[in-house]
Amino acid sequence: MESDVLRRYFTNLDQPVFALVNLPEVVKGALFARYSRSDKSLRRLFLDEFVGELDVSGDESIDATVGLRRAEELYDRVFFEYGDDSVAQLGGVHLACEQASNVLTKILEWGRLMAYLEQSTRYIAYDSRLGGRYRYFRDPEVMASALGARYISDMDRLFDVYADMVREMNDYFRARIPKSPTDSDFVYRQAVSAKAFDAVRGLLPAASLSNVGIYGTGQAYEALLVRMRAHPLPEAREYSAMMLTELRKVIPSFLKRVDLPDRGDQVGAYAADIRERLEDLAEDWFPLGEAVAGAPMVDLTDFDPDAEVKLVASALYPMTNRSDREVESRVRSMTVEERLTVLRAMVGERTNRRHRPGRALERPSYRFDVLSDYGAFRDLQRHRMMTIDWQRLSPDHGYVRPPEVDEAGAAGRFDSAMERSRDLHDALLEPFPDQASYAVSLAYRVRYLMHMNAREAMHVLELRSTPQGHPAYREVVQRMHNLIGDVAGHHAIAEMMLFVDHSSEPQLERLDAERRAEQKREARDTGG
Repeated sequence: MESDVLRRYFTNLDQPVFALVNLPEVVKGALFARYSRSDKSLRRLFLDEFVGELDVSGDESIDATVGLRRAEELYDRVFFEYGDDSVAQLGGVHLACEQASNVLTKILEWGRLMAYLEQSTRYIAYDSRLGGRYRYFRDPEVMASALGARYISDMDRLFDVYADMVREMNDYFRARIPKSPTDSDFVYRQAVSAKAFDAVRGLLPAASLSNVGIYGTGQAYEALLVRMRAHPLPEAREYSAMMLTELRKVIPSFLKRVDLPDRGDQVGAYAADIRERLEDLAEDWFPLGEAVAGAPMVDLTDFDPDAEVKLVASALYPMTNRSDREVESRVRSMTVEERLTVLRAMVGERTNRRHRPGRALERPSYRFDVLSDYGAFRDLQRHRMMTIDWQRLSPDHGYVRPPEVDEAGAAGRFDSAMERSRDLHDALLEPFPDQASYAVSLAYRVRYLMHMNAREAMHVLELRSTPQGHPAYREVVQRMHNLIGDVAGHHAIAEMMLFVDHSSEPQLERLDAERRAEQKREARDTGG
């Protein structure tokens, strides 16, 4: 039976949160990679696509659902009694968090020292139903209130419009962009579907459910769970309890402090107290009811005018036996051409975007205030080697309607859906301020700060500007690149970012990527 196989590899068979055990690391990684582009649950995906490749005839007595009985005395003594946190960095777990709202996924993906894969709105249609219901989160408190029936009605209507427009935009793009004779039906269909999903994903509310695969150490999970247990969103607290239960089946010693009154609970209470103090002060000085002033999509709000001089000094420092002050003083006496010679040597011959200069490039930094649709934010937020902070999702900043929707003659229905989303949010705001964001569609803008050093900027801007990227975040990073050169005046740094792509939007962003993927599949199947 399927359940007999699953019991060996998953810590439970019926909950949305579970850990993966007794599998090779490469299999767990491959499962999560496939997970992000499938509408199946991880356990179903494992049965359908992976179990046939594994030898499951081993020890049939293994039952991961009852927990792992391993000797923990050493870990208990070293980690819990003596507080050696470094021990908790040595044990990792693959954890699946399914049926999480798009509000919760951003909470799950906050930590820097973890790896995440999230179900993509670009590859998965949200027009199907899970157990006969559209895939959006139903908060128990909202469902039990007088707004429960309206919440269901409005959410269902948003998904109805999404489902209708996915089909219409598929037809529109097929008519506008004919299939090339050199492309297979599969490649063309995948590229057109991605284009249609991109055009209408803004209709989906933030309550839309997603699956997230997480890999992290015991220490990282401890920090995540302490924060989630004290979070104001009920869904976050509910998931933290499920996560703690499953993780304790695998790495119990590393998580003993999470719910101790004088440890994890105290740390969480401190963070909650700080949040409440700042919220009260912000409400005094920046009342939420006041009109929101207009702002550019991307604003460079802070940078160092001497960044390029300091970059040259940082590049030369490890090659000398001199103090930091002496090196910088000498660099300041150089001519501009001499400094450029150093920077050119530091960059060398970059033949692709994976060739990145060393840590000297981490000295310059940039602070960007961004106002983009929530869909673009979801993609940019995943870059965790920067400082990123965001404001509460609301309809305050208006929404972005893709031009293709206008061209297809669907602007009126798109706007009506946005009005429905806004009205539901406004109705929820007073009785359920923490849950009101569930009603906000992904096309609405959200404001967030991205503070990054130049090395991280090189990675983010080059990766997210590639032609196969979504137009919404491509525009954000293209503007960032221009601001580094034109506003900060860091022309040499901007020129280092050779692979920032400023080309116009292609007709089918994913077409080249799908062609390459098919070529790899064909080469693998033929042994080439």
